[in-house]
Amino acid sequence: MDFQDSIDIDLVFKCSQSVQNSNEFKNKDNNLIFRSSFWKKIFCLWITIIIDKKINVLSNSIYAHKKFSLSFEIIDNQEISFINKKWLHKKGPTDVISFPIILEQEFPNDLLFIELGDLFISLEMASKQSLEFDNSLKKEMLFLASHGFLHLLGWEHESESQLKNMLNLQEYLISQTN
Repeated sequence: MDFQDSIDIDLVFKCSQSVQNSNEFKNKDNNLIFRSSFWKKIFCLWITIIIDKKINVLSNSIYAHKKFSLSFEIIDNQEISFINKKWLHKKGPTDVISFPIILEQEFPNDLLFIELGDLFISLEMASKQSLEFDNSLKKEMLFLASHGFLHLLGWEHESESQLKNMLNLQEYLISQTN
C-alpha cells in the first residue's frame, strides 16, 4: 500500500520547550518520536487503513477525501493539566487529550482538506506508563497517539465493549507501523 501517494496530511507538530529539555528528548533511542516526518508517516498510514478497510468513523465523507490536517503536540504534565482543567474541567495530568473537529454531518466534497482536530500527549505520562507496561517509549507514544487519533475520528469508549473494540483497533493500527 503506497499511502504517501494517495493520502496527504498537513501536520502541525510541536514539542514544548520543557519536552525539548527533557532527558527523553535527548536520548538518541527516542529521537524518532520527536520528528514531524515520523508522525506524518504514521498518521498517513493510519488514515489510509481506516479508509481502505472502511472502518467505522463519525463522518462517512472522510472516505471521499485524500487530504487531512491535524495538530499534534508533545507536552509536559503541567501543560496537559492546564488543558485538562481549562477545557475538560478535570484536575491533574492525563496521558492524552484530543479535540476532534469532525462532525456527524457530511463535509462538502470541494473542501481542500478535512481538519481532524488537535491531539496532545504528555511525555511525562507516556514515559511513566512505558515503564509500568514494560513498553518502549516509542510503543507507548504510538499507543497514546492511536487512541487520541481514533477520538479525532469520532470513536468513543463509554462502554466496556466500545473500549475493547477501540483497543483492538489501536493494536491493529500499531501493528501495521512495523
